[in-house]
Amino acid sequence: MKYFFDLKNLISHPPTAPRRALKTFSLFHTINHFYIKFETRLRMIFDDRPIIFLKKPGMKKSLFFTVGCLLMGLGVTAQIPALERVEPMFWWVGMSNPNLQLIVHGNNISARKVELNYPGVKLVAVHKVENPNYLFIDLRVFSAASPGTFPINFIKAGEKTLTYHYFLKKRDRSPGRVQGVTDKDLIYLLMPDRFANGDPKNDSVTGMRETGINRSKMFSRHGGDIQGVMDHLDYLKDLGVTAIWLTPAIENDEPSASYHGYAVTDHYKIDPRYGTNELYKKFVEKCHSMGLKVVMDLVHNHAGTEGYTISDMPMKSWVHQWPKYTKSNFRDAAVMDPHASTADRKQILDGWFDHRMADMNENNPYVENFLTQNHIWWAEYSGVDGFRLDTYPYNDAEYMAKWAVDVRTEFPHLSIFGETLVWSAANQAFFTEGNTVNRGFDTHLPGVTDGVWKEAVYDALNAKEGWTEGVNRLYSVMAQDFLYKDATKNTIFLDNHDMSRFLSVVGEDITKYKSGMAMLMTMRGVPQMYYGDEILMKNFSNPDGLVREDFPGGWPGDKSNKFTAAGRTDKENDAFNYVRTLANYRKNTPALQTGKLMQFIPEKGIYVYFRYDEQKTVMVVYNSTEKEQSITTERYAERINGVLKARNIISDQAVDLSKLTIPAKGTLVLELLPNNTH
Repeated sequence: MKYFFDLKNLISHPPTAPRRALKTFSLFHTINHFYIKFETRLRMIFDDRPIIFLKKPGMKKSLFFTVGCLLMGLGVTAQIPALERVEPMFWWVGMSNPNLQLIVHGNNISARKVELNYPGVKLVAVHKVENPNYLFIDLRVFSAASPGTFPINFIKAGEKTLTYHYFLKKRDRSPGRVQGVTDKDLIYLLMPDRFANGDPKNDSVTGMRETGINRSKMFSRHGGDIQGVMDHLDYLKDLGVTAIWLTPAIENDEPSASYHGYAVTDHYKIDPRYGTNELYKKFVEKCHSMGLKVVMDLVHNHAGTEGYTISDMPMKSWVHQWPKYTKSNFRDAAVMDPHASTADRKQILDGWFDHRMADMNENNPYVENFLTQNHIWWAEYSGVDGFRLDTYPYNDAEYMAKWAVDVRTEFPHLSIFGETLVWSAANQAFFTEGNTVNRGFDTHLPGVTDGVWKEAVYDALNAKEGWTEGVNRLYSVMAQDFLYKDATKNTIFLDNHDMSRFLSVVGEDITKYKSGMAMLMTMRGVPQMYYGDEILMKNFSNPDGLVREDFPGGWPGDKSNKFTAAGRTDKENDAFNYVRTLANYRKNTPALQTGKLMQFIPEKGIYVYFRYDEQKTVMVVYNSTEKEQSITTERYAERINGVLKARNIISDQAVDLSKLTIPAKGTLVLELLPNNTH
């Protein structure tokens, strides 16, 4: 005998659930919350006979009633606590914005009256919403308020009063917190699950939907964590890194394949398989003590479907709803196209990223407050120096502009850059601040991930020179910096966790690899490298898991330890030392950080540009052809300015500037030497 339920189909397609009547969708989410735990019990009750969860026409309302009665009949209670949580769980006095909105979640909490009394804190309003399990409480924390704890009482006649003790803290204004990440820095991007396992005790956490690790499977958890990153900060410091960007370390309690971190299920909690909130804060503090900065990866656009605000939604408009599951078209042009159809524009902005990544409705003021306050909370709590904003073009533009203003009002030095994997400089500039391309309003987004620059570098390294192809494409992309208010705030990169590794893109050609790294370290913008680039990690993103392999040596028992010179091959050490030399030279050379850039039109495949300030001039020469070339330098006289010799940064040897020889696909990085120093 088989038992048929509609439940599994609904859980696999969560977008359809919130469209039901409210009491129905509330029951659905209750069942969803307990589904995994009770499937095993159902099998036991029914003698382990197959329970097939199958959609049957016309069974929607009766199904929920039937399954609900079944669970109650089995002695299963699926009620959330009377007061499950209050978020933000604490706040600070002295914030620029005195307004604070608390989200309160608890079983039928809206049936209770809210009372509080604390000097300097005013209860402005209490909002009841569609779901009776929520209240939204508006507070005003005046400048006169002192740090301290006060009770928030939830009162209902004939029942015990529920009390939450709310803590207002003093802001931490210690120097070195929330410093900002700028063109003076070199960012190292890593995935915490794949970098190093510093605490095997958190590899499997009881109660989470995905437990255990399996390093042989690319989409399983591998066990890397925050402690593992902390254990290797000396390695990163020695490499020349000045800032560390972790893919999201926030809880992703999805059933599978959420190791990447972009399906958030608890916005206020570090995933326990990575550590704790307290450990994350210690990580930031340790980085700061070593002269390193930290970038936090934020996801506004979507959230994991197992989070409490999705599985028990405050209101149907918390996420974007569709008659059936609708995925984003991911076509950024529809956002800016003056001829775009309304349907196309709606799909990129409101379509879901994935079945398990619900698209947040940023036009909902409760959602706006929830996200903005969460990000302010993390900056104040941990002291991180910058935010990277995931999938920036898919968000509501007006909200994101307001978000940027609100966040930077609290933290003027905080750096912000948005992910915009688009395919022209104009498309990128559309999302940046200053209304420079006639968008009609200011996004207040200082910089973007410069994927257009990356593609141009690929062309310069791999394609033959043409009027607009090969190295001329790179020249042209740089020439379009006039589109930005300040192109130096763009983050330049050669690869990341969502694309093929750089070494594979250049056909594992070490000379091309070195030329790309030289450009990364000497061009304008904020350079970002991807973990393992320095030790020649390779692969194509087909699928993405292939470019997210473990860093060798990050786990006890690994066959080799690439964190040490002894564990690396000669070829790997050559690459590591090349990157290390350039990165540390850049770290100590302001001309490569904040200096001006002058480029010359490529000629016979030779591309020359200079970075310079009043103290120093650095000349970069790239030969894009397949043969060694020698050139004279009279053409570059306006920047060489009579200097006769230079120092090769890699070999540390003096070079005669009157004639230069550049290997095929090779690059020279030369520091011009004043004539009186040789």
